[in-house]
Amino acid sequence: MKQRQLGKGGPMVGEIGLGAMSIGGFLGPTDQATSFRTLDKAIELGVTHIDTALIYGPYISEEVIGDYLKKNPSAKQKFTIGTKGGINASPRAVNNSEPFLRECLEGSLSRLGVEAIDLYYVHRRQHDIPIEDVTATLAKFKQEGKIKALGFSEIAPASLMRASSVHHISAVQNEYSLWTRLPELGMLQACKKLGTAFVAFSPLARGVLSDRSINPSIKADSDFRKKVPRFMEPNWSFNKKLVQDLQAFAKSRGWTTEALALAWVLRHNDHVIAIPGTRTAEHLEQDVKANGIKLTADDIAKIEEIMPVGGVHGNRYSVEQQGAAEHYC
Repeated sequence: MKQRQLGKGGPMVGEIGLGAMSIGGFLGPTDQATSFRTLDKAIELGVTHIDTALIYGPYISEEVIGDYLKKNPSAKQKFTIGTKGGINASPRAVNNSEPFLRECLEGSLSRLGVEAIDLYYVHRRQHDIPIEDVTATLAKFKQEGKIKALGFSEIAPASLMRASSVHHISAVQNEYSLWTRLPELGMLQACKKLGTAFVAFSPLARGVLSDRSINPSIKADSDFRKKVPRFMEPNWSFNKKLVQDLQAFAKSRGWTTEALALAWVLRHNDHVIAIPGTRTAEHLEQDVKANGIKLTADDIAKIEEIMPVGGVHGNRYSVEQQGAAEHYC
């Protein structure tokens, strides 16, 4: 597995990590045995960065990872774990106050069974608290030895710049894929300038950019994607054609669609780390095949022709789902 640095001064990790939201059952049922096999496979493949959060489950993803680390103590030295706080699980509400963030952090430390979190993110910004104050709270946690690095999720480039004036931000986690190109309008550039890793979540467009077929009409009502405009008609029919064309191109090159999509995310920027989410060892093995793909200029041009910037129909979130995720540009 090729290595990339998790922010200036940070550890080296595999350029393809594991998003553990699915381990919490977010996109369908799973069980501990399946999750343990996936984590075993991650170690075997050199997937060393694991990304989770308090609200994945809620709590289940962190608990499963903690149980795995307890059963496999040597994995604590092999994995770099990032987790997130700042969202109250029930009722769902963003809260970046120092007391609540401390409560979140202590819970994550206990569930994961570690003395310090390698990378601790504020999951969503509370906009009536200056981001400088929230950064100072995270810096305090670092001084106390409870976290090793600071991060933010779903923020704008301007917010990163403000936070960085208080303390170095090791990572920003935002959605990025051929299906979602917003980070190209400032965030990738800001991260590069500031020595901040850009951690791309949903690099497979919530499972769309794969060889598997997806039919949103048969998904459970609890599935997050059920209410995402891109998966709703008439948008889905337009988007499905784009995906099918990408699948055909990947097949013509002897690649899986998953591997192609991940290779595209990682193509130019050595500060980008992709964290595809999966519940199974088999899917993780498919994802890691991206590590062996080197896209040519002709490949990239063809991919851009198939799925151009702005070519996807519908927003990536509904108005309700957008919540505190920051808009920019």
